[in-house]
Amino acid sequence: MQNTQPIWDHVDAHRDDLTGLADQVWATPELLYGEYESCAAHTEMLRAKGFRVTENVTGIPTAVMGEAGEGGPIIAVLGEYDALPGLSQVAGIAEPREVAPGGSGHGCGHNLLGSAALLAACALKDWLAATGTPGRVRYYGCPAEEGGAAKTFMVRDGAFADVDAAVTWHPYDLTRVDDPLSLANTRIDFTFTGLSSHAAMSPHLGRSALDAVELMSVGVNYLREHMVQDARIHYAYLDAGGSAPNVVQARAKVRYSIRALHLAEMLSLVERVKDVARGSALMTGTQVEFQIFSAVSNTLENLTIDQAMQQALDELGGVPFDDADRDYARAIQATLSPADIATPYSTVAMEPREDEPLCDYVVPLRPRGEVLVGSTDVADVSWTVPLSEVLVATHAIGSPGHSWQITAQGKAPAAHKGMTHAAKAMARCAQMMIADPALLERAQAEHAERLRKTPYQNPIPADVAPPLVPRPASA
Repeated sequence: MQNTQPIWDHVDAHRDDLTGLADQVWATPELLYGEYESCAAHTEMLRAKGFRVTENVTGIPTAVMGEAGEGGPIIAVLGEYDALPGLSQVAGIAEPREVAPGGSGHGCGHNLLGSAALLAACALKDWLAATGTPGRVRYYGCPAEEGGAAKTFMVRDGAFADVDAAVTWHPYDLTRVDDPLSLANTRIDFTFTGLSSHAAMSPHLGRSALDAVELMSVGVNYLREHMVQDARIHYAYLDAGGSAPNVVQARAKVRYSIRALHLAEMLSLVERVKDVARGSALMTGTQVEFQIFSAVSNTLENLTIDQAMQQALDELGGVPFDDADRDYARAIQATLSPADIATPYSTVAMEPREDEPLCDYVVPLRPRGEVLVGSTDVADVSWTVPLSEVLVATHAIGSPGHSWQITAQGKAPAAHKGMTHAAKAMARCAQMMIADPALLERAQAEHAERLRKTPYQNPIPADVAPPLVPRPASA
């Protein structure tokens, strides 16, 4: 594909190095806050490319920031590199086969996400230097998006305080500017403490923490009938009290994920769930403690930057996939259900297309399709600075997020083409904001007006620390 924008030549100049980084991170999948090798690889690449590097950003060992340029506005490019548990998968095949039994894998494409963001930052750095344009680009390597809310902690502790605007992306089935919709979410642990006793000889002396957890589940199920329709509540047992049924369980722990479309509604729902927990403790004669694990806000729209990102996508066109890419994508689609394949189309109000294994076009801005909403800590950055997120096709249409299929495609040529395309879109959008002060001013004015109507409240209390994990001996 011939580049029509000079900054895309700068992307291509660094493409091979950053594709190698993506594959390196794919091969060392690490979970939230344990991304020591992945962060080190990004840090090494930042230094090799001439960025001024800040490690241990806001006290998080696996967060890194690289800056280049002088004066002018500061544009942030957000990257991620955390993996998911239980998604170990051999690359380049179309059947489930683990690399390491029970191991982790990049089932959400974050090996591509961080590398493409850094690729965009490299291109913007070179463009600033080549043109002598005042301005700074910052690459933020952000850990723990998958449930750890690192960006929310980083926002709370001032990591983005002097940034003027931000761009980011995510691997996806279709190429489009992301809708500014996500669910505010709190993950909170409820620990119940009771009294142990012999379950047969002296059950009257025991107070079961496991009973309290189970009663809490019943209470929350009744609560579902009386909450807003877009709210979601999920839970997982972290400690069921042991494996001996003849011992009354004196301790049990459960983690709840509580979501709603608006932050205020989510925070209100958290308090109602806490009341259910208190009631469960009262009914069982146990004690309960609450501990926030992580939390994120809903996304704040910035139509001004989204329109600029759409312009960048329209200039680029679709990802230039070839027949070999399509053949592999068809093999992946053979493992999917018709509902899987139809789902991405439904989000953009399109009918599923026959024999379209990959998306090689750009979807128009703000299609009115079915709303399927998750949660992300990118949202809290969007409340701090004007932000746009682009989605770019890197895998077969219908590949479910957090699946072995995504992991399998994470090193494929199609994935490399998609991540390069994403880097070009982000670099071009960032360039437009630096080169056109009026564009950036409009974006900031829109952001300020939205904050005036709905002030931001970071959902993580000041006394809650990120759930860091120690560096492995081998890292």
